[in-house]
Amino acid sequence: MKIKSILVSQPKPEDVKSPYFELAEKYCLKVDFRPFIHVEPIPARDFRKERINILDHTAVIFTSRTSVDHFYRICTEMRIEVPDEMKYFCISESIAFYLQKYIVFRKRKVFYGKGKFDSVIDLIEKYREDKFLVPLSDIHKQEIPEKLQKHKFKFTPAILYRTVVSDLSDLQDVYYDILVFFSPAEINSLFHNFPDFQQNSTKIAAFGPITTHAVAEAGLRLDIPAPTPQSPSMTMALEEFIKKFNKDNNKSKS
Repeated sequence: MKIKSILVSQPKPEDVKSPYFELAEKYCLKVDFRPFIHVEPIPARDFRKERINILDHTAVIFTSRTSVDHFYRICTEMRIEVPDEMKYFCISESIAFYLQKYIVFRKRKVFYGKGKFDSVIDLIEKYREDKFLVPLSDIHKQEIPEKLQKHKFKFTPAILYRTVVSDLSDLQDVYYDILVFFSPAEINSLFHNFPDFQQNSTKIAAFGPITTHAVAEAGLRLDIPAPTPQSPSMTMALEEFIKKFNKDNNKSKS
């Protein structure tokens, strides 16, 4: 039996050149995409109860495109005009460029790191006197507030959106050879939707140590960890596993 189908617990890539599509074509796979979690906005009326004044801050730290969208959404709902002097610190270059959806890029002070939060810490070290607002989901990496506290920056975490489980009931009788996860919340969604889920011969792929740990805590068998030195991306890890699995299967038949 060869690997024939994969379910990725994320939205379908917009880029037609996505390595997932290349993988599907190369190995004649059915690769489906279905978000196991989704984001819901926290309304302005609820945010006001937190008594956070956005204009008390001189800089914003963005850790995702979603945090950018919800920062500007809440500002619109509360009729807040973000001053031109506001500084923006983004965890990556792609998030910084995404800001162009809301601001005239060249006229603002925008800084970006190398994809990890430590690189943002290095950037804001030069602006220690600023007061930082950090838009977050109710479920977020604890390293973000912990590292800001450790370095004694003045900051306010602002919960602007919630991460909630998606309804997957239509997948009740659908089988996939591999399930691919990128966060513990997606593992929670799996069991929320299917409390009696049994892994059996289904292969589990997980990206990152936190997700890997969540797989083990859920009593599941991890078959495809990523990243690894040999496979720094999920698609590379999937391809490596599929090649070996299909090859071993062919051997057992002969």
